[in-house]
Amino acid sequence: MPDPKQMSGIPRPVGDLPDGSISVRLIRGALSNNITNHPVQLTVGDKTLTVKTDENGRAQFDKVAPGAAVKAAADVDGEHLESQEFNAPPQGGIRLMLVATDPTKKANAAAPPIPGQVVISNDSRIVIEPGDEVVTIYYLLNIVNSAAAPVTPPSVFMFDAPKEAIGTTLMEGSTKQASVQNPRVRIEGPFAPGVTPLQIGFELPATSGIVAINQKFPADFEHLAVVVKKVGEATLSSAQLTRQQEFPVAEGTYIAATGGKIPAGQPIAIEVSGLPHHSAVPSSIALALAVMIVVGGVWAASRPRIGDEAAARAAERKKLVARRDKLFNDLVRLEHDRRSGRADERRYATRREEIVAGLEHVFGALDGDEPSQDLADRAGTAAPSHALRAS
Repeated sequence: MPDPKQMSGIPRPVGDLPDGSISVRLIRGALSNNITNHPVQLTVGDKTLTVKTDENGRAQFDKVAPGAAVKAAADVDGEHLESQEFNAPPQGGIRLMLVATDPTKKANAAAPPIPGQVVISNDSRIVIEPGDEVVTIYYLLNIVNSAAAPVTPPSVFMFDAPKEAIGTTLMEGSTKQASVQNPRVRIEGPFAPGVTPLQIGFELPATSGIVAINQKFPADFEHLAVVVKKVGEATLSSAQLTRQQEFPVAEGTYIAATGGKIPAGQPIAIEVSGLPHHSAVPSSIALALAVMIVVGGVWAASRPRIGDEAAARAAERKKLVARRDKLFNDLVRLEHDRRSGRADERRYATRREEIVAGLEHVFGALDGDEPSQDLADRAGTAAPSHALRAS
C-alpha cells in the first residue's frame, strides 16, 4: 500500500518503543518499498547521529535525552528528506517515516479509474484541543488507494460532522477534490493511487466540562489514533481506545491514545471530561434574580404605592374642604343680600337651591373619606347657622 507522502516526517508518539527511542522508517513511495542499508541522520541539539536502516527500512536511535530538540533527515537519489522538529519524549518513543518520491507514481495516476475501495490509513488521527468553554476538533485523515490505478468507490466519500459542530472548515493541505457544506464533508472521486489528504476542523461547545464525539466515516479507519492536549484535569475515555499515555512536548502535555480498526459506518465514540468551564449556577441565579426584579417592577408599577394613595387622598380632601368653604361663603352672601333687599326673590331661590345641592354633594364626599374631627365639627355647626339665616 502506498505511503502518504504528504505526511512524511510527522512524528507519532507510541508506547511500543523503549523510553527515549526514535524509529525512522525510510521508504520509496509505498510501504512495500523499504530502503535498506541507507544512512539516516538524527540531529539532537547541536549533535548529529547517523544510523543505517535495517531490512525493514528502519533506523532506530536509543536513549535520546528527554526534551531535546530533534530532527531526522536522509538523502535518497538526490532528494533531501527531512522531518519536523520535535522534542524527545521522557516516556515512550517516537515513530516517523521519511518518504522518497516513487518515480512510477505519475504514470499510475494517469491510468483510467477502476472500481475499488479506499481506506483511512493508520497515520490518520483525531486531534482535540480544549479552549475557553469550546473544544477544537481536527480530523487529519489520509485516504489511501492501494491500487496501481485511480479507483472510484461504490458510493461517494462523504460524512457529516457531529450535529453540535460549529464552523466546520476545510483546512490547508487538503485535497482540492474536497468540499464542505456544513455539516457535510465530501470528496469527489476518483482517488489517485497513494494518499488523498483530508484535514478539517470545527468547534464543539464545552460549557459543562464534558465533550462527546460520535463520528462515522465512509471507509475503514485502519488504526484509531486520538491526541488530546491536556488542559486542567482533562481525561480521555472510549471503549474503542485500548492504550493511552501522557507525554510532554514544548507546547504542553498531550494524551496520546490508540485503538484497533474501526469498520466503515461504525461510530467512533470518544468522550473528553474534566475540561475547564464556568459553572452555570451563578448565571442561573443571576437570571432568576433578574426575572424576579423585572416582574416585581412591573407589579409595582401597575398598582399605586401606599404613599402615593395617601397623598392623592389628602389632595382630593383638601379640594373638597376648599369647595365646601366657598359654598358656605356663597350661601352667607346670598342670605345677606336677601335681608338687605338686594336680591331678586326668584334668583335667590334658584341660587340657594344650587348652593345647597353643592354642599350636600361635598358633605357626602367628605363623609365617605372619613373627615378629621375638626372638619366634621365645622360642618356640623355651620350648617344649622346658615339654615337659621335662610329661614
